Amino acid sequence: MKYIKVTLIIGYMLVCASWANGQVSKTEKRLVKYIDQHNNEALQLLEQIININSGTMNFDGVKAVADVLMPRFKALGMEVEWKEGSAWNRAGHLVAKTTGGNGKKILLIGHLDTVFELESPFQKYKVLNDSTASGPGIADMKGGDVIILQALSALHDAGLLKDMSITVVMTGDEELSGDPLSLSKQELVEAAKWADIALGFENGDGNPGTANVARRSSSGWTLKVTGNAAHSSQVFKPEVGAGAIYEAARILTEFYEALSTEEYLTLNPGMILGGTNVSYDESIDGGRATGKNNVVAKDAIVTGDIRTISPEQLQRTQKTMTEIAAKHLPRTNAVITFDEAYPPFAPTDGNYALLKQLSKVSTDLGFMPVEPVNPSNAGAADISFTSPYIEMGLDGLGMGGKNDHTVNEIGDLKVLPMQSKRAAVLLYRLTR
Repeated sequence: MKYIKVTLIIGYMLVCASWANGQVSKTEKRLVKYIDQHNNEALQLLEQIININSGTMNFDGVKAVADVLMPRFKALGMEVEWKEGSAWNRAGHLVAKTTGGNGKKILLIGHLDTVFELESPFQKYKVLNDSTASGPGIADMKGGDVIILQALSALHDAGLLKDMSITVVMTGDEELSGDPLSLSKQELVEAAKWADIALGFENGDGNPGTANVARRSSSGWTLKVTGNAAHSSQVFKPEVGAGAIYEAARILTEFYEALSTEEYLTLNPGMILGGTNVSYDESIDGGRATGKNNVVAKDAIVTGDIRTISPEQLQRTQKTMTEIAAKHLPRTNAVITFDEAYPPFAPTDGNYALLKQLSKVSTDLGFMPVEPVNPSNAGAADISFTSPYIEMGLDGLGMGGKNDHTVNEIGDLKVLPMQSKRAAVLLYRLTR
């Protein structure tokens, strides 16, 4: 494979101007120079780990990606450990630490897995032109993993990393979380309790001019409804009532009326079964329902998800849903339950302050300002588990690209060194 040397042209004249004005220190220039000099190595590493299938349930593949990265973290003088994941039915997590500094403690978050399992036809890295490549997980988020390593390598080369307190957690189950979440996300939570700042290297909305100050929660719900099976000619009569399907329809309609206009809240029923006989299989979130047009439905089941911007909004939404489900049409009953959730990564003053610092780094380096992603366009991610513990955090610092989670996923190769430079300088400034 012939590797293409990618040179950042974006803002070159601005780079020269800002450096001439002294906004970038001598040390920061050294960090930038290192990343430019080692960009081809970064591209080689990106291709290597993309060509290892690491679909979440391919445990050997997830571990193989970690096996490529762990020696590189060790070479930086970091303590590296593989946290085996059988307790939550996943491959495990990579954790790397350096604790030499007395300044801010920083958590860097990546993930090793992709949505593309072994049976997927999408398996290999391919250069499309001098600025674009395709490959499973290139944007979400093996590009982000390489950015973490490049930024830390630049800091190590400058003799700075040994005096910093940084923990890297690269999970093996971001795309399909292990169960229970209390074990699956334990390393993230413990690292967040230790850290002051969390930085996530997901691809965000794919635009390097944005970062995530917030991500919405993601949690599931199940509605189970029962009614009286009877001849349809007797429906609505006091001894028969409305039946399970009418009751499910009432509840869903009231969910929509009560909650559909609330900002940043989405509530989606994704699956429904109803009839005389209902068989539901949780492992496939589906099943089989049979009935007759002349029989009042005995059972109904609905499953869906909720996404919210804050813990308070999630609690308020669940309370409203529970109250609606508890009303009941005649001779019916309904029970709603809620699953373990990816919590929201709520927007805070600290997150916005950190975004301002990142934007300043970006413009000092001659790149674009960085704006916040609209939370409505931000799904759940591992950084959400840090939210209750950190002073400030940002996500979406990874490689630009688009079409992630599809066989058309591509990454912007120009963004890889740019994000590495911004991350390295931001870490330097945060820990000074």
